[in-house]
Amino acid sequence: MLAADPGASIASIAAEAGVDRSTVYRRFASREELLAAIYTSRLTAIERAIEEARLREAPVTVALHRYVENIIAVNRTWPVDLARMLADDTVHARRDACVAEVDTFLQRATDEGLLRPGLPAGWAGVLLPRLIHLASRQMPDLSPARAADLVVDTLLNGLGRPEATHGPGGAPSLLGPGRDRAGEGSGTRRRAAHGSRPVSP
Repeated sequence: MLAADPGASIASIAAEAGVDRSTVYRRFASREELLAAIYTSRLTAIERAIEEARLREAPVTVALHRYVENIIAVNRTWPVDLARMLADDTVHARRDACVAEVDTFLQRATDEGLLRPGLPAGWAGVLLPRLIHLASRQMPDLSPARAADLVVDTLLNGLGRPEATHGPGGAPSLLGPGRDRAGEGSGTRRRAAHGSRPVSP
């Protein structure tokens, strides 16, 4: 609800949850405290997604796919924009640490030849979250795993070095034969309460 309408009231949130307003206030003393809990939960989920992707240890393509899949799941579970909480120094520092971890990983991908050198500084770091955002919000019928296939395939074929270890044809498609881009049928549906704000780090 807050993703769709940042001004949603405690009363409307309580009604959507099927409880009365006093029940919400027993858990959260104010609307601001509820908001802080939601944004903190999103940030914690992002940190866990990065940790589970093993960006420093796993093979680059494995880590990239795992990271993208994890963040898509986070975006769909907590579709709120962390920018509203960046005035909090602790939140800002935690978010910056997440961004730095992903930037370091993308540099590793470049160093290992999966992303071509010579791109404008930070370009891959700008593009990747946009691709994740599109897959998270605009393709709700794709499961996180299938959406990650599409994002990674697009990133590597758009930025990959043609002469890299994938042979003369460039980076391999992770969609594979017979796997189209149209979706999977009913799949994961966008929840009615979720909005369409962006991403991840």
